[in-house]
Amino acid sequence: MPQSLAKVLIHMVWSTKHRTPWLKDQEVRKDLYAYMATVLRNMDSPALIINGVDDHVHVLCLLSRKFTMAQLFEAVKADSSKWIKSQGEAYHDFYWQGGYGVFSVSESNRDEVIKYIADQERHHQKMTYQEEFRKLCERHGIEIDERYVWD
Repeated sequence: MPQSLAKVLIHMVWSTKHRTPWLKDQEVRKDLYAYMATVLRNMDSPALIINGVDDHVHVLCLLSRKFTMAQLFEAVKADSSKWIKSQGEAYHDFYWQGGYGVFSVSESNRDEVIKYIADQERHHQKMTYQEEFRKLCERHGIEIDERYVWD
């Protein structure tokens, strides 16, 4: 086949360092998501939705054929961390956690994942980030070692 084609949807999840609630300010959060969307678009990995709560972020995007997942995470986390630190002295000590979770999403489940990400505020009235992450890993058949998954 002379043409290379791909459509890979990924659900990216990561938290602030130690799940510190850095993202309480709705305006900063909204601007952060817009900034992340630009980083992803510049890496040929357009976001379908970005949302989260005070201590973590969810992204559903298309994965570019040009970059690895690790390169994508490195760019979006590093660039957004630099950006948020520029938003005032209150954010100078901001850090993302070292790791992340990434889950494949089939086209047939795309709308369900979009709804799930859009409902983060309501969802986290009943569940912590850690409980949510454990369930996501379980649903996707990923075993986690509690000693190393949180920072």
